[in-house]
Amino acid sequence: MKSLRALPLPYFYGVLLFVLLALFAWSLGVGAVSISFSELPELVRHRLWDGGSVNALHEALFWEIRLPRSLLCILVGASLSVSGALMQSLFRNPIVEPGLVGTSAGSALGAALLIVLGQNTFFSGLHWLGSLLAPVCAFAGGMAATLLVYYFSASLRRVNVSVMILAGVAVNALANGGTGFLAYIARDPQARSITFWSLGTLSVASWKMVGIVSISTITGFLLALRLARPLNALQLGDDEARYLGVRTERLKFSVMLVNALLVAVATSMVGIIGFVGLIVPHVLRLLRGSDNRYLIAGSALLGGSVLLATDMVCRVLIAPAEMPIGIVTAFIGAPLFLYLLARARGGQKGGFYA
Repeated sequence: MKSLRALPLPYFYGVLLFVLLALFAWSLGVGAVSISFSELPELVRHRLWDGGSVNALHEALFWEIRLPRSLLCILVGASLSVSGALMQSLFRNPIVEPGLVGTSAGSALGAALLIVLGQNTFFSGLHWLGSLLAPVCAFAGGMAATLLVYYFSASLRRVNVSVMILAGVAVNALANGGTGFLAYIARDPQARSITFWSLGTLSVASWKMVGIVSISTITGFLLALRLARPLNALQLGDDEARYLGVRTERLKFSVMLVNALLVAVATSMVGIIGFVGLIVPHVLRLLRGSDNRYLIAGSALLGGSVLLATDMVCRVLIAPAEMPIGIVTAFIGAPLFLYLLARARGGQKGGFYA
């Protein structure tokens, strides 16, 4: 870890990018059906330039399942990690995660409403959305929960961050209670669908999903970079940031919207994936400090790598079946987070003290 801290910033980013590309290439061959690394260039060449002969099964597996899945991994990991960096800076707390303001729980409630009530309610009028209906409902639930938290935390044109935390806890509890009730009254197949979705899965990846999440991830990432300098000023406190010319209330609302965009779209596509948005920016703060100009870009690279590695574990752990990715991130992320807390408690540098 000390050697990574000592690296000049361009080299540090280069290491993160190399790890991401290496894991991406590796992930294309990992699964119940293995594809050798030497075969990957042939599969690309055959599809793009129609050269040589390849295994038809491997070609279909590569282009229709592995490649979109790995790309979706990178995009979702980047989205969750960047949103985690934003929320930790907004709350000035290194142990905040993106779902604190209810976005993930609201998305789960939106999806559960569709799964249980969709056939007999106004959802039936949205059948023209086809396979996008579930993501749209989940996205709407996540955005609604986020705006509800913001509404309760804003008073006299000022956003109280402490009240926002309490409102987030309440909205999370309400949404989780609603999802639990729907799972209780659901028929067995519906209840299993809710449970599977709540645990997160990338097995449903498609090129359509990659296109949608790429738009939200790129847009959210660029907006996050624009918010980096004002967020750095906000670390000094609200009053100090105002003296420096930062419009703090607009900044808080902007961060909430960008967080909702990144988390709601990602969650609506793959379900709830915990700990990535908490651990990744926290580790980067340990390594490179809390300057958001560099933290946001690093979070995008490391977040994609972490989710790629975790997804590969999910593919091979109980092959040919797959483990829900939310279970694996919890088993890996929770002990790692406790370890980081123990380091901080022991007096070593961590979080916002780096």
